[in-house]
Amino acid sequence: MSPSNLPHTSSCQNGDRLTVTHLSQTSPNPSPAGADVREGLQQIPKTLPAQYFYDDRGSQLFEQICDLPEYYPTRTEASILQTAAPEIASLTGNSELVELGSGSSSKTRRLLDAYCQSLTPERSPVIYRAIDVSGGMLQQSAQTLLNDYPPLRVQGLVGTYEQALDHLPPTEADSRLLLFLGSTLGNLKPEACQQFLQRVSQALHPGEYFLLGIDLAKPKSILEAAYNDAQGVTAEFNLNMLAHLNRRFEGNFKLDQFEHWAFFNEKDSQIEMHLRSTVAQSATLRQLDLTLELAAGETIQTEISRKFKHSEIVETLNGVKLETLQTWHDPQNWFAVLLTRRCS
Repeated sequence: MSPSNLPHTSSCQNGDRLTVTHLSQTSPNPSPAGADVREGLQQIPKTLPAQYFYDDRGSQLFEQICDLPEYYPTRTEASILQTAAPEIASLTGNSELVELGSGSSSKTRRLLDAYCQSLTPERSPVIYRAIDVSGGMLQQSAQTLLNDYPPLRVQGLVGTYEQALDHLPPTEADSRLLLFLGSTLGNLKPEACQQFLQRVSQALHPGEYFLLGIDLAKPKSILEAAYNDAQGVTAEFNLNMLAHLNRRFEGNFKLDQFEHWAFFNEKDSQIEMHLRSTVAQSATLRQLDLTLELAAGETIQTEISRKFKHSEIVETLNGVKLETLQTWHDPQNWFAVLLTRRCS
């Protein structure tokens, strides 16, 4: 798609330093709103797409989860990036940063620090393309970044990963570094994971870079504690998905008749999050003309979080022409950050 066919882009409070593009209407034949919800809730067992976690409230709750003592992934990955960022900036040179699922961009600050410190008059400004489904979170975090990083220019894309990868404009720097942090890759089932990485590879030109954070396999007790925190923030985050659906599709889910359930499925090496109905009940999403019946104890799966072996993910990346250049681990080997480069 040529730039003239891109969706409308608007400048915000920081003038030319911040632009935000909404990608919701970019597909020439978009699926009807909520088609993925209808499909998931009519399956056996019932499922919901994880993207519906992230209305503005859900995004705020996820930021709280990242600070919980039980939730090790965020702080572990952040500590790796703190150490690795200067080397990443050196290896990738004059690259714009493109982040899938930017959220508050808190971990990205380690990279922005390194890139801004390496600036020369010939390499200015630093360009950061932030991609998130929550427009409110994206605008808020972008404004904060612009205040803290004078050499920065932010271009926000509000939409899904797939929409963003299909609408990345040509880079204005020598190269591009695409970021996918937080082990979000683990939310995809194996086939979808393969398709996503293929799409990432196709979005990059040979010689451009992909930085990936992955959560590694570890004891069940550590994993289950991370998704069942003592403060109940993860439970609230999970239940908020139903509130989001109620508001968006004129639903009548009763949140007090569901409970959060998360456990580690050892066979598939994945955490599973579900909403479990505590009573026999029915619920309607009027905009989708959908009514569903739930038995007491029946669940709706809302998320999986797969845990990887390093050797296996390297092999998968090689299979889609993403060559691993460097890997960084934490001292406990709980998490890994991989820098890859698109092969010809």
